[in-house]
Amino acid sequence: MISRRRFLLATGATLLSVSTGKIFAREDLIPLWPDDPPGGGGPSGNVRMTSNGSWFNIASPAIQRFQPENPNGAAVIIAAGGGYRWIGMSGEAWPVARWLNKHGYTAYVLSYRLPGEGWNAGKAVALQDAQRAIRLVRSMEREVHLLGFSAGGHLMGMAAARPDFASYAPQDELDYIVPRVDSVGLIYPVITLEAPYEHTNTHLQLVGRNATPAAEANWSVQNYVTRAFPSLFIAHAEDDPIAKVQNALIMKDTCRKFGVPVELVTISRGGHGFGLGKAGTPAALWDEAYTVWLGHQRQQHHWLSV
Repeated sequence: MISRRRFLLATGATLLSVSTGKIFAREDLIPLWPDDPPGGGGPSGNVRMTSNGSWFNIASPAIQRFQPENPNGAAVIIAAGGGYRWIGMSGEAWPVARWLNKHGYTAYVLSYRLPGEGWNAGKAVALQDAQRAIRLVRSMEREVHLLGFSAGGHLMGMAAARPDFASYAPQDELDYIVPRVDSVGLIYPVITLEAPYEHTNTHLQLVGRNATPAAEANWSVQNYVTRAFPSLFIAHAEDDPIAKVQNALIMKDTCRKFGVPVELVTISRGGHGFGLGKAGTPAALWDEAYTVWLGHQRQQHHWLSV
């Protein structure tokens, strides 16, 4: 028997696909869960969209697959930002997916549950979806890389740092795959929720206005980095007014402390939420640096595996 959520997802597939500007086969929108997500609850109905193309009312978390004409054998899971209040599909996820396709990467855009939408699992829902997405993509692809933006960067950082953390009880055999990844890229990410960086919507959604230092530390990515953390690429604008550039510096210093390879690209001007960046601006340079870096990571992985 098909669940209520999966039925809503299937019936809404055409609408969601048209909104990307391309008609996708129904199998290109892949539900994360075989039935209701862990804990249940949450909103009902189809995904809703803001005027700038951001999604909310995520009743059926999924991955949307963008396939290149000439696949290079690697996949990238993309998590756009939005302060855990919505997900920036039009401004971040979809353009990045198409750009990755041009370089041969199969892209999987993650629509993750938002913690403020009434889910019984509370603040853990986005991390549950990220771990499930990694497991699902890992079951289909040889290489799995992560790329997250803003709050999506926080989510991808947490998922990369905590592959052994059981954020939910196993739902089926897929959940016995350890959700490890080959690399992670974080673009203007929220890394820390600790003072003096408590002003973000990520902080508000995950720990609230009057959070204890312990709660803030529990949701700060840098506190989970170990020597096992995957190779890291970070790009961040020095004039970012929302996720201060100190987030990137904290993450860089933490990775170097544990011997994790890290490359940081600092951008002189770009603010926050620039996505691929406007042509001719400093913010438009990170994508070239990332593809070169990712190619190098793949080459190193190949050398180590032969």
